[in-house]
Amino acid sequence: MKNMEKIVCLVDGEHYLPVTKSAIEILNSLEHVDVVATVFIGGTEKLRTDNPESYAKMMGMPVHFGPDENEIPYDLIVEMIKEYNADVVMDLSDEPVLDYTKRFKIASKVIREGALYRGPDFEFQPLTEYKIPTKPSLKILGTGKRIGKTAVSAFAARLIDENGYEPCVVAMGRGGPEEPEIVRGDELKITPEFLMEQSNKGVHAASDHWEDALMSRILTIGCRRCGGGMSGDVFMTNMKKGAEIANEVESKFIIFEGSGAAIPPVKTDKHIALIGANQPILNITNFFGPFRISLADLVILTMCEEPMSTPSKMKAIEEFISEINPNAKIISTVFRPKPHGDINGKNVLFATTAPDEVKDVLVSHLEENYGCKVVGTTPHLSNRPLLQKDIEKYIDHVDVMLTELKAAAVDVATKDSLEAGLEVVYCDNIPIAIDDTYPDLDESILEIVDGAIEDFNKK
Repeated sequence: MKNMEKIVCLVDGEHYLPVTKSAIEILNSLEHVDVVATVFIGGTEKLRTDNPESYAKMMGMPVHFGPDENEIPYDLIVEMIKEYNADVVMDLSDEPVLDYTKRFKIASKVIREGALYRGPDFEFQPLTEYKIPTKPSLKILGTGKRIGKTAVSAFAARLIDENGYEPCVVAMGRGGPEEPEIVRGDELKITPEFLMEQSNKGVHAASDHWEDALMSRILTIGCRRCGGGMSGDVFMTNMKKGAEIANEVESKFIIFEGSGAAIPPVKTDKHIALIGANQPILNITNFFGPFRISLADLVILTMCEEPMSTPSKMKAIEEFISEINPNAKIISTVFRPKPHGDINGKNVLFATTAPDEVKDVLVSHLEENYGCKVVGTTPHLSNRPLLQKDIEKYIDHVDVMLTELKAAAVDVATKDSLEAGLEVVYCDNIPIAIDDTYPDLDESILEIVDGAIEDFNKK
C-alpha cells in the first residue's frame, strides 16, 4: 500500500475554473493522495473573479495567491510546502503562464525543500541524501565536468590536513572500484612505477581517489558511480558503503567529493560548490544550476581567465550567485600547475586536460617558477589516440613527462614514458584567487570546516 501523499497543486487563470477543479477532484479520488492546498500562479484569461475568497469558495479548498498576479510566486510555493509539510507539488498549469525556464526555477526550489515536483509528463525528485556520517563532514560538488573539481578537492584536503583536522576523502568516479577501496596516501609512496603496477592489475590508477591520495597524501576511499541525473543524483554508486567505511577509519573529518555534475548522495554538514566560468552561462543560470548554487556555503568559481571566460561573464555569474544564494562566499580563481618533483633544468613534455587556449600561460608559469624548458604540450589526456601521437612527436626531445593524474595519465602517458626511459613527474593544479579583492581562499575553506564541526556538534 502506498503512503499518503500530501499534494500542493499549482493552478492558473488560463484554465476554466471548473476544469481545474475537476482535475483536482480526480487527484483527490486516489486513495493515496490528499490535495492539501492550491497556489494560484497567474493568468487571467478565464478568471471570472479577482476576489481570492470567491475563487477559493468556488474551488472548495484553500487557495493561496501571491502578491503580484503577473509574477510567479516562487517563495509562496516554498512556504506552502513548509506549511502543509507537502510531499509533492503538482503542476496543473501550462503555457503561457509557465515556460521551461520558469518550470526549472520552480523545480529547483521544490526539490531543495525535499519535495517532488510533478507534472503530466515529468517528475523531478529531491536529491538522495543518506544520513551516514558519524563525524563532521562536507561535500564538494560541481556544476559540470572538467572544471577542476578534483584539483580543488585535493587542494582543500591537503589544506585541511595541514591544519590538524585529520581528514579523509571519499570520492566517487566513473572508473571507481567495484568495492570501495582504501588508498593510504598518508603511508604509501605513490610512484609512477607503483601506479603502473596497479594499472597492470586492472585498476583505474588515474581515478579521482588515486589523484587525491597522491596530491594530498591522506587516506582516501574510492567509490564508483554510473549515470548522472539533471539535479545531480546517480543511477548507481557504492558511496554509501564508502561513507560507512569512513566512519570506521581513524580520521576525524570526512570530505565527500562529487563526480562531474553528480553530487555525493550523503548528507553532510557543509557544501562547497564549484562553477566553471568556462561553462555556457545558460547552464549556470538555468536548468538545475540555481539548485546547485543554492546548496553552497562557499562557491569557488574556476577557469576565470581569457579566453575561457571574460570579465563581463565572470561578473554576471558572480551577480547571479549572489542573487540565488546571498549567504554564500564567492571566490573567483585560476589554476596554475605545481609539479610534485624537481624539473629544474630539464626539458619537459607537459600533458594536461586544460584547453589549448591557455597553454602559453601554463607554460610560462612552469618555466618561470620551476626552471624547466617546456619543449612540448598536449591537451589530450582524455583522448588516448591523440595523446599517443603527441607523445611520439616529442618523446625523443625531452627528459621528463610532466602530467596531471587524469584519464590516460597512467596507462598511456606514464607507460609510454617509462618504456622510453623518461622520468615521470605528476603535476597538481593549484586554485589561486584572481586578485586580492576576494576573500582568502585558505581561510574561507577552513571556515567551512569549522562551521561543519560546529553544526555537527549541535546535533
